[in-house]
Amino acid sequence: MKTPEHYTADLLQYFSGHDTEYALYLALTAALEKVLPENFSVRVQKSQISFYGRHLFGAASIPVRRKKDWPQDCLMVTFGLEHRAVSPRIAVATEPYPNRWTHHLLLTTPDGIDQELLDWLQEAYWFSESKR
Repeated sequence: MKTPEHYTADLLQYFSGHDTEYALYLALTAALEKVLPENFSVRVQKSQISFYGRHLFGAASIPVRRKKDWPQDCLMVTFGLEHRAVSPRIAVATEPYPNRWTHHLLLTTPDGIDQELLDWLQEAYWFSESKR
């Protein structure tokens, strides 16, 4: 996984006061490093941490706008697919462009980083790589 020069400091600032979400993020990236090509990269931005191959394929963020039934401590994992993933785990799915679905999943425990989630993120990576 490629990271920018100030990655650790930027991560600590992004997750300041959100220890649960930080731990979930670290577990997520450790799992991603095992299943994605080593050249994927990560960028810490103001509102999310973005995952890239040649193009953006996913992100992790602390939800700012929450539905009232969402858990207080959770990490939102976002990924894009060519089709809609149908699962009760998907909190929100939208189709901003034809055949380009954006999915948001709420991660509350490390157990949620399972094969299904990793398969979706791998698929999102390869889908983004196929774009021109």
